[in-house]
Amino acid sequence: MTPRTSKFARTRLFVVATLAAASTLTACVNSAQPQAELSGSPTVSASATATPSPTPTAAYKPADAEGKAENVPIPVLPEAAKANSKEGVEAFARYWFQALSYAYETGDTEHWSPKTASQCVFCVSLKNGLDSGYSKGRWLVGGKMTTPSIRALYKPEAPSQQVEIQTIQDRIDYFEADGSISQPPTPPSNSATVMIAVFESGSWKVSDLGLIR
Repeated sequence: MTPRTSKFARTRLFVVATLAAASTLTACVNSAQPQAELSGSPTVSASATATPSPTPTAAYKPADAEGKAENVPIPVLPEAAKANSKEGVEAFARYWFQALSYAYETGDTEHWSPKTASQCVFCVSLKNGLDSGYSKGRWLVGGKMTTPSIRALYKPEAPSQQVEIQTIQDRIDYFEADGSISQPPTPPSNSATVMIAVFESGSWKVSDLGLIR
């Protein structure tokens, strides 16, 4: 890994290459009035079944040189990721990188940090770098992450589990609050990463992270 000159870039272990919650509008429901009584006929009362209108979701807008991302979908921890199993830790690893990708797009680490143990030194550095990259009105463009390959070396009785992950991250551009470029962009990457995860109190946490050399 080539050292970067900025504090934020230096915190990235690998140019780790997705999501502010999608806001919704309240649906309106129209109720039909009962039909009027017909003269000389038996009383008839009917009402149309109210059909709720679909609830529109605000459109996702990625960050660009004009401003921050908007309405980035929040990653959801799947049920599978709550199991202490090979499939469980693999599902967790996928979610963890989705939450990190969301943090790159929004600066919000609220969903990622609780799944990261404090002893993961590099993870703490990542968080500090993200906090800096979004402080004082700054923002990032890009940095979206995908994990096309995840393989756990699961050992049922082991205190921690190792997961090998292919991690792809988009290029990152850095902007100051006034829209000026704060530093040269970080190029896209395709990295082989190893995650160490522990299962405690019914959930997984990342205790360490590094490159596979």
